[in-house]
Amino acid sequence: MKIIVMGYSGSGKSTLARHLGKKYRIPVLHLDRVQWLAGWKARPQEKKQAMAARFMDTHDSWVIDGNYTDLEYERRILEADRIILLELNRFSCLYRVWRRYRKYKGRTRKDMGKGCTEKLDWEFAWWVFQKGRSRERKRKLQQIRQNNKEKTEVVKNQRQLSRYFCT
Repeated sequence: MKIIVMGYSGSGKSTLARHLGKKYRIPVLHLDRVQWLAGWKARPQEKKQAMAARFMDTHDSWVIDGNYTDLEYERRILEADRIILLELNRFSCLYRVWRRYRKYKGRTRKDMGKGCTEKLDWEFAWWVFQKGRSRERKRKLQQIRQNNKEKTEVVKNQRQLSRYFCT
């Protein structure tokens, strides 16, 4: 089984990916961890790309969460048996980011790279609320839905998301 979890910042991608990995007993790759490993610019893009490719090459089943289009994007879409798009509203996502910040303030989450401590500033809040929901990002999510109807599930609210944790 190969599962992709994509969606807006703060929608619960990493939490859902961890849950699915445990449930199905398959490895999980958090693309945030690859992207932010040792800092944003510290690792050349080719090495980040190779890390994602190596993960996919060495596992028959996996869960990958994240939106990064420069990290094996087409391959992830093509190979996935299931694509879960988390499209929660901006208020829910901002609340979830605030809650996450309160829980991990000044520490690094497991799904992030070493030294990338949890923070919440106006720039990130604006990203979650507005900038991360650009027309281009919305168009990409719509393309995924249209081109992969048979294997794509869209989650729009907490009730729908909670169903994954109850099964």
